[in-house]
Amino acid sequence: MTFVIPIFGAFSEGAGTVLEKKLLTRRKLETRTYNTFSFMAIVIILLPLIFIANYFLPAQFPLKIDAQAFTPLNIVIMLGVIVVSIFANLFTFYAMKWQKMTEIEPMRLMQPMFTILLAFFIFSNERQTQTSIIILALVASFVLVASHVRKHHFSFNKYAWSAILGSLFFALELIISKEILSLYPPLVFYLIRCTGIFLVSLFLFKSNPYKIKKSTWPIIFLVSFIWIVYRLLLYSSYLAEGIITTTLLFILTPVFIYIFSWKYLKEEFKWRNLIASIVIVICVALAMYLKGA
Repeated sequence: MTFVIPIFGAFSEGAGTVLEKKLLTRRKLETRTYNTFSFMAIVIILLPLIFIANYFLPAQFPLKIDAQAFTPLNIVIMLGVIVVSIFANLFTFYAMKWQKMTEIEPMRLMQPMFTILLAFFIFSNERQTQTSIIILALVASFVLVASHVRKHHFSFNKYAWSAILGSLFFALELIISKEILSLYPPLVFYLIRCTGIFLVSLFLFKSNPYKIKKSTWPIIFLVSFIWIVYRLLLYSSYLAEGIITTTLLFILTPVFIYIFSWKYLKEEFKWRNLIASIVIVICVALAMYLKGA
């Protein structure tokens, strides 16, 4: 894998995140409404895109699903991916809507550490240096907590906890996905995941699409396309490089998020959060280096 792919992937994630922040705040979208119809937009884009890609590049974009995907266990795993993804997105959207990106980015940065730890404990082939990784995870957690101490008082609010839970559920989703990802072409897997999220969210939340302004829909579709590009790069990298290496390669994301938040959301840097983010990134990078990434 060249360095272009992770840099482009990190850029896509940063751009998509900041655009979602603008949709949730400046366009005043309710989180459950956005969760439902953003995935509807992804499905609408993906359906023709998959067949077009397969027509012109059948070797790179196959449609065939492995028969093992239809076993009861693997169907349950796919349903688990969908349910966990809904929780991950709702927790993250809630934090993004009411908190500045520069405030919640240290919490979002815990996702790579959660991913590493879960992969370490669940998959034997990801396990190597237990003590060092646990120490680094504790250091990252301590720095995260310390960055939210104000005048000897702990200042984690409900939005901070929501961001942490979102990071944990996203990490869990990626770990669960690894169990069945090799059974699907990446775009087909993402289509099934997003279709499930859309249908379940529509049933549970009964959101009304007419509450969304017409001028907002093009931005929703733009963000949805960005997430398709990001997930295609992410899944392909997981299959080719593994969880740990992929997490390291996408670690530039917070750099783009801080830059975009400063330039387009007019958020000021808080040195306490910026330094905490840098330390957490270093801990994640060291953990993956010790894993031989």
